[in-house]
Amino acid sequence: MSLKFIKNYSIMPIIPPQNVAMKLFLDTANLDQVREIASWGILDGVTTNPSLVAKEEGADFKETVMAMCGLVNEVSAQVTGETFEEMKVQAEQYSSWHKNVVVKVPMTVEGLKTLNYCTSKGIHTNTTLVFSVSQAIMAAKSGATMISPFVGRLDDLGEDGMDLIADIMKAWEHYKFDTQVLVASVRNLDHVTRAATLGAHISTIPYKVFKVLPQHDLTDKGLKKFMEDWESVQSK
Repeated sequence: MSLKFIKNYSIMPIIPPQNVAMKLFLDTANLDQVREIASWGILDGVTTNPSLVAKEEGADFKETVMAMCGLVNEVSAQVTGETFEEMKVQAEQYSSWHKNVVVKVPMTVEGLKTLNYCTSKGIHTNTTLVFSVSQAIMAAKSGATMISPFVGRLDDLGEDGMDLIADIMKAWEHYKFDTQVLVASVRNLDHVTRAATLGAHISTIPYKVFKVLPQHDLTDKGLKKFMEDWESVQSK
């Protein structure tokens, strides 16, 4: 297992042992949603982006990220700069907030430069807006802690976004990259199921889909039958 030094913190692993279950992240900038799902005891992290933050009117970005860091072990906070110099400054700023912050960097040439810089400084990173195997490989070679292929947006174009995850996982098996594959732009339960069966390390899930994960019609019917039988026993 590869290890990286985190600035001012102890040595931390950048990839989980192979016998650990797929991590489940919540894709949101809503703190109340994070509190609710975290209370279930199975939430590993949170991903945010400028679009999600924009939906939360009046919320302070730093305060929200800091509060989330108190609830989960990994919180991806996306930079908004376009040049290496701009992203570098934001990466240093965000990573200083809390040891659980993962700096989210776009898959651009300037982003690759930022990934290399962050890697040299021990800053954990999440490469966002990945849509091809070649982009995934470049991010991994730059030392990204994780990459985020957007499966839902590929589905929107008539493609099967999960095919990209399958191809990336095949490449990872060949080259043993430490970079974790985070399935993003999840739209439904099938995306989560296929991410797990393909061996993806992480799935980041919107709130409405997360609420569906524990549910099944047969569970509800079975529980109803149990309660009906129990009431019949009690009435005797």
